[in-house]
Amino acid sequence: MDLSTHVDAYLDHLRVERGLSSNTLSAYATDLRRFATFAEPALAKRGDKLEELDGGDVAGFLVKLSKEGLSARSSARYLSSVRGFLRFLVRERELEVDPSALVEGPKLARKLPMYLTLPEIDALLAAPDATTPRGLRDAAMIMLMYAAGLRVSELVELRMGDLDFVRGTVTPLGKGSKRRVVPVADLALALVRRYLDEVRPAIVTELEKRGEKGNDRVFVSPRGGGFTRMSFWKNLRGHLLRAGIAKKISPHKLRHSFATHLVARGADLRAVQTMLGHVNVTTTEIYTHVARDHVRRAHAEAHPRGR
Repeated sequence: MDLSTHVDAYLDHLRVERGLSSNTLSAYATDLRRFATFAEPALAKRGDKLEELDGGDVAGFLVKLSKEGLSARSSARYLSSVRGFLRFLVRERELEVDPSALVEGPKLARKLPMYLTLPEIDALLAAPDATTPRGLRDAAMIMLMYAAGLRVSELVELRMGDLDFVRGTVTPLGKGSKRRVVPVADLALALVRRYLDEVRPAIVTELEKRGEKGNDRVFVSPRGGGFTRMSFWKNLRGHLLRAGIAKKISPHKLRHSFATHLVARGADLRAVQTMLGHVNVTTTEIYTHVARDHVRRAHAEAHPRGR
């Protein structure tokens, strides 16, 4: 019995049926092939029968990961990948029961997401020199990402048809090829409109002069190509330095900042869930903890008996 064959079938299911991105599929493949490498020798001793896979194999895999020095959070991610795989095998009637059902995951401390404060956001938005084409482009990208809570992949893949200046919305293509409609503040849309009017047309014209076909991405490089996540991150790091922000901020932290600032100001959690594109509201609930922490700090700093 080759467990890896079943892993490949599951990965095909994730790619075709659920439309997961190549990066997500690669992460699943790494986790599950590591599990298969661990479990196959034990199954070989039991006659190479898939139905012999049990909870001890899953628990033993977690023990091995722990001995190798993996953090509880990383081990929990592995367990989540394995559980999804085993449930798939149950649905496909390759297994009668899920062997991981009774396996307890590692206890995780609730990790609050890092985010930028409002003064830091103001400093970052002011960092690009909007009097230059590149500066205006970067200012529009950073402003739109923060204003709409976009993932960096959604930002760099944004198409012209995804912007609706009449309704004041953006419709990014999110995880699982699912779209959502997110309202965008007039200030952010005005900056994007400036970029589209003052910067992008010149790039398109140069492409046409060279006989090259342009693309319909909203944000393009000086040569007319699209951005990668890493190229945007590189630009963002430069603007963080110019803004005097010492925190280790990735593009995703702008998304955290968007959600944190909304929740801290009383936004409905379900509305924030919809804007972020979270499937489950429990994923969004972490921002309530951040908001409470913000309230506690405000109380400690402002109340006469707070200290």
